Amino acid sequence: MDWRSLARHDEDRGAEFYLSALRYGQYLWQKRLPARAILCLDRAMGADVTGLEPPLKDWPMPYAAMAWFLENAPEGEFIGNPRVHFQHYADRMNEPRKELRQARAWACWAIARAVRPDWPADPRHAVREPTLEEIHHWLVVLGHPGEPENWRSSLKREEPGARRLKTGSVL
Repeated sequence: MDWRSLARHDEDRGAEFYLSALRYGQYLWQKRLPARAILCLDRAMGADVTGLEPPLKDWPMPYAAMAWFLENAPEGEFIGNPRVHFQHYADRMNEPRKELRQARAWACWAIARAVRPDWPADPRHAVREPTLEEIHHWLVVLGHPGEPENWRSSLKREEPGARRLKTGSVL
Protein backbone atom coordinates (compact mmCIF):
# COMPACT_ATOMS: atom_id res chain seq x y z
CA MET A 1 0.00 0.00 0.00
CA ASP A 2 1.02 3.59 -0.52
CA TRP A 3 -0.50 7.06 -0.93
CA ARG A 4 -2.42 5.85 -3.97
CA SER A 5 -4.54 3.71 -1.63
CA LEU A 6 -6.28 6.92 -0.57
CA ALA A 7 -5.80 8.96 -3.74
CA ARG A 8 -7.76 6.42 -5.79
CA HIS A 9 -10.92 7.69 -4.09
CA ASP A 10 -10.41 11.12 -5.67
CA GLU A 11 -13.10 13.41 -4.19
CA ASP A 12 -15.29 10.57 -2.85
CA ARG A 13 -14.67 10.57 0.90
CA GLY A 14 -17.41 8.09 1.81
CA ALA A 15 -17.40 4.66 3.41
CA GLU A 16 -14.89 3.11 0.99
CA PHE A 17 -12.45 5.94 1.65
CA TYR A 18 -13.00 5.43 5.39
CA LEU A 19 -12.11 1.73 5.12
CA SER A 20 -9.10 2.48 2.94
CA ALA A 21 -7.81 5.00 5.49
CA LEU A 22 -8.18 2.43 8.28
CA ARG A 23 -6.44 -0.26 6.22
CA TYR A 24 -3.64 2.05 5.18
CA GLY A 25 -3.18 3.16 8.79
CA GLN A 26 -2.84 -0.47 9.88
CA TYR A 27 -0.39 -1.12 7.06
CA LEU A 28 1.75 1.87 8.09
CA TRP A 29 1.61 0.75 11.72
CA GLN A 30 2.89 -2.68 10.73
CA LYS A 31 5.71 -0.95 8.81
CA ARG A 32 6.66 0.81 12.08
CA LEU A 33 5.55 4.24 10.88
CA PRO A 34 3.37 5.32 13.83
CA ALA A 35 3.15 9.05 12.99
CA ARG A 36 1.91 8.32 9.48
CA ALA A 37 -0.46 5.63 10.81
CA ILE A 38 -1.98 8.19 13.21
CA LEU A 39 -2.46 10.61 10.32
CA CYS A 40 -4.41 7.90 8.48
CA LEU A 41 -6.76 7.59 11.44
CA ASP A 42 -7.19 11.38 11.22
CA ARG A 43 -8.12 10.97 7.57
CA ALA A 44 -10.62 8.21 8.41
CA MET A 45 -12.27 10.42 11.03
CA GLY A 46 -12.73 13.10 8.39
CA ALA A 47 -14.61 10.82 6.00
CA ASP A 48 -18.05 11.91 4.82
CA VAL A 49 -20.05 9.18 6.54
CA THR A 50 -23.15 9.20 8.73
CA GLY A 51 -22.24 6.23 10.90
CA LEU A 52 -25.08 4.18 9.42
CA GLU A 53 -23.07 2.77 6.51
CA PRO A 54 -22.47 -0.99 6.79
CA PRO A 55 -18.66 -0.71 7.23
CA LEU A 56 -19.12 1.60 10.21
CA LYS A 57 -21.20 -1.02 12.00
CA ASP A 58 -18.09 -3.21 12.20
CA TRP A 59 -15.51 -0.39 12.28
CA PRO A 60 -16.83 2.66 14.20
CA MET A 61 -14.75 5.83 14.50
CA PRO A 62 -11.27 4.61 15.50
CA TYR A 63 -10.89 6.24 18.90
CA ALA A 64 -9.80 2.96 20.53
CA ALA A 65 -7.28 2.38 17.74
CA MET A 66 -5.95 5.91 18.23
CA ALA A 67 -5.50 5.29 21.95
CA TRP A 68 -3.80 1.98 21.23
CA PHE A 69 -1.47 3.51 18.62
CA LEU A 70 -0.49 6.30 21.03
CA GLU A 71 0.09 3.86 23.91
CA ASN A 72 2.05 1.38 21.85
CA ALA A 73 4.17 3.53 19.55
CA PRO A 74 7.44 1.65 19.02
CA GLU A 75 10.40 3.05 20.93
CA GLY A 76 12.73 4.97 18.69
CA GLU A 77 10.20 5.50 15.88
CA PHE A 78 9.08 9.03 15.04
CA ILE A 79 5.73 9.96 16.50
CA GLY A 80 6.23 13.66 17.22
CA ASN A 81 3.93 15.12 19.85
CA PRO A 82 0.38 14.00 19.01
CA ARG A 83 -1.07 16.26 21.71
CA VAL A 84 0.34 19.30 19.87
CA HIS A 85 -0.71 17.84 16.51
CA PHE A 86 -4.34 17.49 17.59
CA GLN A 87 -4.31 20.89 19.32
CA HIS A 88 -3.14 22.58 16.11
CA TYR A 89 -5.34 20.42 13.87
CA ALA A 90 -8.50 21.23 15.85
CA ASP A 91 -7.77 24.94 16.05
CA ARG A 92 -6.92 25.31 12.37
CA MET A 93 -9.62 23.09 10.88
CA ASN A 94 -11.30 24.09 7.64
CA GLU A 95 -14.26 22.85 5.62
CA PRO A 96 -15.79 20.43 4.76
CA ARG A 97 -17.61 19.32 7.91
CA LYS A 98 -15.43 21.68 9.93
CA GLU A 99 -17.28 21.49 13.27
CA LEU A 100 -17.53 17.69 13.31
CA ARG A 101 -13.91 17.22 12.29
CA GLN A 102 -12.89 19.78 14.90
CA ALA A 103 -14.80 17.90 17.59
CA ARG A 104 -13.07 14.66 16.61
CA ALA A 105 -9.65 16.33 16.64
CA TRP A 106 -10.31 17.62 20.17
CA ALA A 107 -11.52 14.13 21.13
CA CYS A 108 -8.20 12.71 19.93
CA TRP A 109 -6.36 15.49 21.77
CA ALA A 110 -8.09 14.32 24.97
CA ILE A 111 -7.05 10.74 24.20
CA ALA A 112 -3.43 11.87 23.73
CA ARG A 113 -3.58 13.67 27.09
CA ALA A 114 -5.00 10.57 28.74
CA VAL A 115 -2.55 8.15 27.21
CA ARG A 116 0.55 10.32 27.50
CA PRO A 117 0.13 13.04 30.12
CA ASP A 118 3.87 13.70 29.77
CA TRP A 119 3.39 15.18 26.27
CA PRO A 120 3.27 18.95 26.75
CA ALA A 121 0.91 21.37 25.04
CA ASP A 122 2.36 23.95 22.66
CA PRO A 123 2.88 26.99 24.93
CA ARG A 124 3.19 29.30 21.89
CA HIS A 125 -0.20 28.28 20.51
CA ALA A 126 -2.78 30.37 22.32
CA VAL A 127 -5.96 28.32 22.18
CA ARG A 128 -8.64 27.56 24.73
CA GLU A 129 -8.54 23.84 25.36
CA PRO A 130 -12.03 22.38 25.74
CA THR A 131 -13.22 20.39 28.71
CA LEU A 132 -14.13 16.72 28.43
CA GLU A 133 -17.75 17.77 28.93
CA GLU A 134 -17.58 20.11 25.93
CA ILE A 135 -16.01 17.44 23.71
CA HIS A 136 -18.66 14.96 24.79
CA HIS A 137 -21.42 17.47 24.01
CA TRP A 138 -20.00 18.20 20.55
CA LEU A 139 -19.89 14.49 19.74
CA VAL A 140 -23.48 14.08 20.95
CA VAL A 141 -24.68 16.97 18.77
CA LEU A 142 -22.47 16.45 15.71
CA GLY A 143 -21.27 12.86 15.78
CA HIS A 144 -22.62 9.47 14.84
CA PRO A 145 -25.05 7.45 16.96
CA GLY A 146 -22.97 5.95 19.78
CA GLU A 147 -19.87 8.01 18.98
CA PRO A 148 -19.67 9.81 22.34
CA GLU A 149 -19.74 6.46 24.14
CA ASN A 150 -17.16 5.06 21.73
CA TRP A 151 -14.85 7.99 22.48
CA ARG A 152 -15.53 7.86 26.22
CA SER A 153 -14.63 4.17 26.37
CA SER A 154 -11.27 4.91 24.73
CA LEU A 155 -10.51 7.28 27.62
CA LYS A 156 -11.50 4.77 30.27
CA ARG A 157 -10.21 1.49 28.82
CA GLU A 158 -8.76 -0.60 31.59
CA GLU A 159 -5.51 -2.30 30.63
CA PRO A 160 -2.58 -3.28 32.79
CA GLY A 161 -0.17 -0.36 32.93
CA ALA A 162 -2.41 1.97 30.92
CA ARG A 163 -2.01 5.65 31.71
CA ARG A 164 -5.34 7.47 31.85
CA LEU A 165 -6.54 10.99 32.35
CA LYS A 166 -8.42 11.30 35.61
CA THR A 167 -11.93 12.07 34.45
CA GLY A 168 -13.69 11.85 37.79
CA SER A 169 -17.43 11.55 37.41
CA VAL A 170 -17.61 13.93 34.43
CA LEU A 171 -18.28 11.26 31.83
